[in-house]
Amino acid sequence: MNEKQLIQACIDENRSAQRALYERFSAKMYFVCLRYARHELEAQDMLQDGFIKVFDNISKFKSNGSFEGWVRRIIVNTSLNYCRKSSFKNEQIGIEDYQDKVVDSKAVSNLSEQELLKLIQQLPDGYRMVFNLYVIEGYSHKEIGEMLNTTESTSRSQLAKARKWMQKVLTEQKITKNV
Repeated sequence: MNEKQLIQACIDENRSAQRALYERFSAKMYFVCLRYARHELEAQDMLQDGFIKVFDNISKFKSNGSFEGWVRRIIVNTSLNYCRKSSFKNEQIGIEDYQDKVVDSKAVSNLSEQELLKLIQQLPDGYRMVFNLYVIEGYSHKEIGEMLNTTESTSRSQLAKARKWMQKVLTEQKITKNV
């Protein structure tokens, strides 16, 4: 079954088509959720909620872009909403104006995918969301500000703090490994 047929079968609420669509995209989307979640169970909840929204709204998909991109956007938005509902709203977002300092690319390139994911998951919620949206998803600070109901400068500040935090952790890990 091609993608267009699969989408139509899902619109018609064909359970085997829904299962096939889930199996086709769940692994990639789970990895997206893991970047926003603090742990695997939270990522699983995000994924499940995201796919419920995908199936509830699949009839609204207009074939203007890629279907995978459409699913990814729903998963990202679901993850953001999940974070907002949990502890992000309780976290104080600093607005200090840090200069963007680049994390040493050698340090990051030496990390495996799993080590990088673990590092991202350790970021405080606000830092993690901005880092994911800017660095991985490619949103601008203006778009991030709109998505998180905050300012562009706060998004920049959160990214700078996330980078600084990651630099500190990577430096500490390097010192620990060299001891």
